[in-house]
Amino acid sequence: MCGYIGKVSFSSFDDKDLESSNNLITCRGPDSKRKIKQFEEDLKYSLIFNRLSILDLNEKANQPMFSKNKEQILMFNGEIYNHRELRRELENKIEFITDHSDSEVLLNGIYIHGIDYVRKLRGQFSFFYLDKKKKKIYLARDRLGQKPLYYKQNDKSLIFSSNLKSLVSFERDYKLDQKSVSEYLNYGAISSPNTIFSNFKKVNPSEIIEFEYKNNYIDKKFIKYWEVESYIDNKTFDTEEFFNIFSDSINIRNEADVPIANFLSGGIDSSSIIKNLYNKKNEINTFSIKVDDSQYDEGPWSDLVANKYRTNHKSVVISSKINFENINESINCLDEPYSDPSVVPSYILSKEISKYYKVAISGDGGDELLGGYARTALSLKSTTKIHNLISNLYPFYPPFMGTGNYFLSKSSNLTSKYSSFLEDKNLLKLLNTENVDTRKNIKINRNIEEYKSLLIADYNFYLPDMMLFKIDRTSMANSLEIRSPFVDHKLIEYIFSHDTNYYSISNPKSLLKEYLLEDFDKNFVNRKKQGFVFDIENWIFSNINEISEIIYSGKVSEIITSNTIKSLSRFKSRINSHRIWKLYVLNNYLSTLN
Repeated sequence: MCGYIGKVSFSSFDDKDLESSNNLITCRGPDSKRKIKQFEEDLKYSLIFNRLSILDLNEKANQPMFSKNKEQILMFNGEIYNHRELRRELENKIEFITDHSDSEVLLNGIYIHGIDYVRKLRGQFSFFYLDKKKKKIYLARDRLGQKPLYYKQNDKSLIFSSNLKSLVSFERDYKLDQKSVSEYLNYGAISSPNTIFSNFKKVNPSEIIEFEYKNNYIDKKFIKYWEVESYIDNKTFDTEEFFNIFSDSINIRNEADVPIANFLSGGIDSSSIIKNLYNKKNEINTFSIKVDDSQYDEGPWSDLVANKYRTNHKSVVISSKINFENINESINCLDEPYSDPSVVPSYILSKEISKYYKVAISGDGGDELLGGYARTALSLKSTTKIHNLISNLYPFYPPFMGTGNYFLSKSSNLTSKYSSFLEDKNLLKLLNTENVDTRKNIKINRNIEEYKSLLIADYNFYLPDMMLFKIDRTSMANSLEIRSPFVDHKLIEYIFSHDTNYYSISNPKSLLKEYLLEDFDKNFVNRKKQGFVFDIENWIFSNINEISEIIYSGKVSEIITSNTIKSLSRFKSRINSHRIWKLYVLNNYLSTLN
């Protein structure tokens, strides 16, 4: 994994600030840094690449990487898990200079086959590709959006980076997008391709942006190279076939020229991965979080798995009295505002793993793949006239008391039901903030089977802009690469192209539960899903005076009233603690821009 920043322009520019902006992303690639600068007649460019060496550690694999004729340049962040197979296909057509660099596979693959070569990749990635001969530049991201890529473009220049803050630092010209601020306050995240700034964008997941530069003008077009909807079918589901793909997905993510660790929560997903590794007689290194509050502690479950599969296990303990220093260090890793408190334990665990390893396997993506979230089952439950009457009470629920989403969850409208588990429009009311339509990425397609349409909604917004965002930022801030077998497009395509007989509303993820029942009892597999959390409610209200002072002395004070925090504190609930946390994170984010 790596990080990069660059600028291309028709006119000369001072690139000294590019170096200082790059300091914000060196954590993504601390092993080596390389800069190239070329001011040619038709195009000027300056590119900086920071490498985290994991595959082919030789200097020949460093980037930016040039084609043999020096006409093409690549900066690639990520991993191509099928690079050996692709390399064999290319070796009789072009000469390779590295031993087994996946970056060179991509460089040569695009050179020979064109940008459509991206469709052959199985992995997680974002990249910049410059073809000076064809006068084209490409920015692209992997299918699910595991690796980030931001940009700002006008007619004369293009800047881009793996990190949004680095771009803002370089340009020093940002404009808050009020619609995006509202979206953040509603959902706790901002959906692609938007950012919190109106003049900076994200490349969408499974998107290639082609920039063509000629006649002193840069034009662009968007190419969508993968859509999960196109795989929808109803072929007979075969459990053995599913687990073969699952096992292969784990295998290919365990190739590296450095040792590999594993996240282990003791939950269904991470435990299934560890079982698979154990059955293949791998040496397994596992890490988990323990909380000194039994209500939030999954330590006994992760210990049970570690003992069963004889892993080299290490735990990190989080105190229920976690201090501001640890909180701020964790949320400062975010280059976009994101309000899920699980950022904190994710960051702390990544920091501990990074002391010993550069790569870790995680169980993220299992709930999206197999409908594991409670909201999926609850959204699928049929509604009655009584439920519809309950949903009509929503407008009368006092905003200071909570989201009121219990009422919306009873709606007969599937989009409203599903959205109710993610949004907080009552907070927008409380703040007198514009209520914009932010459901564009989670509208349910009624032409598709309801269960699969809910999974698609997760893949369109929740997974890329929330879960994968968190995983990438908390790990890469600690120079740790995360690989997630459940976020494999082959697995996803299998799920959508087959029937849903494997899914049960009353017993979600029964596939993995049956798999684990070979080694554990029903108490283990059927326990209530806990999540990767700490006692945010206690932390917020125990520190409410200091938190209030910080918020009211910061930029967020401009969008809240003098009574907002007091009003939210009056009704000390989990929901209101999350709302205050949301404001605290946004305030902290805006303060770091200076």
